[in-house]
Amino acid sequence: MPKLDESLLSGLPPFAGLDRAEIREILDQAASRRFEEGATVFREGHDADRFFLLLDGYLRVVRSTPGGDQVIVLHISPGQLFGIAPALQRDTYPATAIAAAESIALSWPVRLWSDFADAYPGFATETYKTLGERIGQVQQTLTEMATQAVEKRVAAAVLRMVNQSGRKADGGIEIAFPVTRQNIADMTGTTLHTVSRLLSGWEKAGMVESTRKHITVTDPHRLVVLAGGAD
Repeated sequence: MPKLDESLLSGLPPFAGLDRAEIREILDQAASRRFEEGATVFREGHDADRFFLLLDGYLRVVRSTPGGDQVIVLHISPGQLFGIAPALQRDTYPATAIAAAESIALSWPVRLWSDFADAYPGFATETYKTLGERIGQVQQTLTEMATQAVEKRVAAAVLRMVNQSGRKADGGIEIAFPVTRQNIADMTGTTLHTVSRLLSGWEKAGMVESTRKHITVTDPHRLVVLAGGAD
């Protein structure tokens, strides 16, 4: 593996308080790997032998329901730690991570987790902050699935992806990673038919534009209203 430059980590919250020598120590213990779109990084219930940092790309985090269904509970953006089972006092991964787009990640043996937390200022604090935010996102998703009408939760799911990864495009804001209608169905506990019907209706109303794997929101305000976030 080519030697990685310290600048890769210097601006990221878990490492922002470290000097270049400390970052060099961390990078020298890392392994780097590229994941093609759709590749599984790790699986729910498998031994958590490594923890990861996403350098580039996006990941979907999928959990199994008691009934055996697969639900996309959140997405991971570049610059974030993931697979952090030690922070949950677990020795297995609590969910499955799948590359939503071509992605590059660093990883370290899980035995180094406590060493990093003890040796590097801010590492543990920022990690637990991230963990708390993710638990909140998962709870929000599950609450929406249990209590909200399907159109409202589909709108909320699309907006979350826009807020996380949106980039300016012709006519609106495009979700930066490939997303299919089946993905949205898996995020919202509904059917592919229902998601297709809703997106087709929103396209006719001028709120979104969608192709097989890409969605652009052309009228964000109307989608926010539909999701219940504004009057």
